[in-house]
Formats: sequence, structure tokens, C-alpha cells
Amino acid sequence: MRHIISVLLENESGALSRVAGLFSARGFNIESLTVAATNDTTLSRMTIVSVGDDGIIEQIVKQLDKLIDVVKVTDLTATEHIERELLLVKVDVDPNTQADIDRLIDKYAGKILDASEDTYLIELAGQSKKINDFLNAIDASKILEVSRTGVTGVCQRRED
Repeated sequence: MRHIISVLLENESGALSRVAGLFSARGFNIESLTVAATNDTTLSRMTIVSVGDDGIIEQIVKQLDKLIDVVKVTDLTATEHIERELLLVKVDVDPNTQADIDRLIDKYAGKILDASEDTYLIELAGQSKKINDFLNAIDASKILEVSRTGVTGVCQRRED
């Protein structure tokens, strides 16, 4: 099962490396990883997507909690949460495909950031499933370049 783990950690050099090292040393795969400073400049929030059964994820959370730089670990998947990912995709357009691509952009609430006579640069934000569905709906031969941010998320309810 796919899990989203939120890690609040001290914003210091080497902290990201120690967390990533924990995963690699134990043979756990990271599907996506995002990290940035929070409103408190001394802290960063890292969002990790990993796949494993509940026992494996529980082990990961416990191991993360033991790291000295880590302030708090939350398995967002086990709570009510909001998650988002950003996609930038460059697609080839021509008069025969433009209308279909325009309909897909509207259907998935995407946005054209740049357009030339033969390419669109499209932005789309949402859950990973929405991003995947959008990419699967476009003819793969029309996709020129894809860049994804990876998942980020927060609990919906305040945790004390």
C-alpha cells in the first residue's frame, strides 16, 4: 500500500541525507520526496511517499522518530489529509490534436503556461491519481517532456 509520511525536522545540513540514508540502509524505496523550509526557518517539512504494508511503514516511522534531527513524524495516509502534486508537461500540438488536448486540459483543470504554434507547456496540480490519469489520457507520442514535483501534504485537522 502507498503511504505518505510527513517528517518535521531541523533545517540543518545533513538532515535530508540522514533520512534518505535510513531508507536505503534498510532497503526501503522512496517513490517521491519533497522538502522545504516551513514558516519556522529552523524547521523543514519533508514529505516521503513509500510503498509497503502497514508493518513496514510502522517500522519506517519508528526508525525516523529515532533520528536526532527529526521533531515529528506523521503517516498522513492514516489521517484525514490533503495531498497535492504539481505536473509540468510539454506536449506536441498540431491542428489535428489541438482541440482534443484543449478538452483534456479543461477536463482536468489544467492551465497552459506557454504556447507556441507546435507545443504547449501545461501545468496541472492535484492528487497523483489525477496527474497519472491526465498523462495516460494524452497520446504518449505527443508528450515531449514531463516534470513532477512529487507529493506534498498536510493533515486536515489540527494535531496537538
